[in-house]
Amino acid sequence: MSRGKKIGLAIFGIYMLTIFVVVIIFGFKRADNAEFKPQNEFKLETWIDLPGPLDFNKGVLYLFIAGILTTVTMVYIARRMQARPNRVQTAVETVYVFVRDEITGGSMDDKMARKWFPFLCTLFLFIWFSNLIGYIPLPTNTAESVDIAGIQVPAFAIYAATANISVPLVLALVVFVSYNVEGIRAKGFIGYFKSLVPEGVSGPGAYPLFVLELVSNVMRLLSLSVRLFANILAGHLIILFMSGGLAVLLGLEALGVFTLPAGVALFLFELGLVATLQAFIFATLSAIYIGGAVAEHH
Repeated sequence: MSRGKKIGLAIFGIYMLTIFVVVIIFGFKRADNAEFKPQNEFKLETWIDLPGPLDFNKGVLYLFIAGILTTVTMVYIARRMQARPNRVQTAVETVYVFVRDEITGGSMDDKMARKWFPFLCTLFLFIWFSNLIGYIPLPTNTAESVDIAGIQVPAFAIYAATANISVPLVLALVVFVSYNVEGIRAKGFIGYFKSLVPEGVSGPGAYPLFVLELVSNVMRLLSLSVRLFANILAGHLIILFMSGGLAVLLGLEALGVFTLPAGVALFLFELGLVATLQAFIFATLSAIYIGGAVAEHH
């Protein structure tokens, strides 16, 4: 037997033994915990009550962090470009080429790509950073506190601003206004709306198609925002339940040991793939919509 298999069997044996010991100590009797409310992990409590409709809460904090990371990272690297790039510069250049070639360049001509690259690159990085920091535990759960040296510190929790529908919806609204305005500028008001009807369709049949295309155009707001929101929210909920939330909710300690490996695996999957994939999909669809708005026909 190879060394790798021996290590794997040893880890599995320790894992099964841990489950057995926990069951022996705590039993496997269900005792529902009515005090634990998973939805509170996503509740936005007001930290600073500002005048008017604006408040400061953990959602705003995460937006500030994502905005600062997006701005500072690119400005810092841009001012320190080297002929022989270091690892950080190489990573940034890789992202730059990826956004330029795969997102922007693949959806519009060169002139449009140069014009819209800064917007699309910023959009991609902002969503990407928002998703990534959403998997870093921070002391933002003010509903629960931990006593550290006599100081009540908010409990650590994971939260993503993009898991709140308002953030993806605003981003989608910016994209929606941008590509419609660009289309009207390129074709004129009447010409742009005429271009919604596929080429070759005329007569009475064009009217229902125009209505369908117009509704489809508006529905892009929902498709862009809900896709990002639902994927990030679902990922955080599954991680919460698999990492112990379900065990706490049902009062089954042994269940927490059983589901923890799945929670860790899901956490790595969300962090390593979903966070980047959702930013890529949002930015790519935005580029397609902008490029399609100025195309002659679709």
